[in-house]
Amino acid sequence: MNEIKEISSLQNPLVKKILLLKEKSRERKKEGLFILEGQRELELAVKGDYKIQTLLFSDSIISTHVILERIRTLDYSPSLISVSKDVYQKIAYRETTEGLVAIAKSKSHELDELQLMENPLILVAEAPEKPGNIGALLRTADAANLDAVIIANPKGDLYNPNIIRSSVGCVFTNQVAVGSTSEVIDFLKSKDFDIYCAALSASKPYTGIDFTKASAIIVGTESNGLSKEWLDNSTQNIIIPMRGEIDSMNVSVSAAIVIFEALRQRGF
Repeated sequence: MNEIKEISSLQNPLVKKILLLKEKSRERKKEGLFILEGQRELELAVKGDYKIQTLLFSDSIISTHVILERIRTLDYSPSLISVSKDVYQKIAYRETTEGLVAIAKSKSHELDELQLMENPLILVAEAPEKPGNIGALLRTADAANLDAVIIANPKGDLYNPNIIRSSVGCVFTNQVAVGSTSEVIDFLKSKDFDIYCAALSASKPYTGIDFTKASAIIVGTESNGLSKEWLDNSTQNIIIPMRGEIDSMNVSVSAAIVIFEALRQRGF
């Protein structure tokens, strides 16, 4: 039986540590830890081989029995802490969640650690800034079961609580790597990827592209698009023809359209 400790004070050092990990990217990187919240997110993190260091729960929301069931299959024992209602409200993103918050260990996200199958299909996002867009891209990648997602020139860290929340845990279900644009381009070329950049200039409709070989779909920000370095190294720029007045869509929507065309060509 796991020992269950209790915390009722808002001044407890662990409460302060959790708040720092939630709010400060520098603290997450220094400690190699991050915060996740919710039963689905916990389940996906465990399936993704993330190690849970500490599990805090409000027994007014979730029972001790359910918590013990959640960790029953683990081959290690995270610290279990029952927290008061006041403490839970302080450390949780929102009161309506499922009564548990976990401290988990971060993973490495080096490019050379990616495990790719034959003719992989991957998504690359250059310098995405909005956690909501990053989360949506990760959800799309999970839905398509892409081989990997690469973030080029990241503006923050993957374990931002807003990214975890907006991705509904898909940050844990995807293979994700990060690197500079130059590093990512070199990696793709070393693996003989065709590089398809979503761009307005010198573009062909995405439906006319052969995505059945090793393909990387590259998307930029809605405000700035892709950098010149990507466009200079593109196998072919691609575009989604539009019938209205605007010339762009939300980056996650655009990525989804192209990704699922690639899957259609691959017989999925």
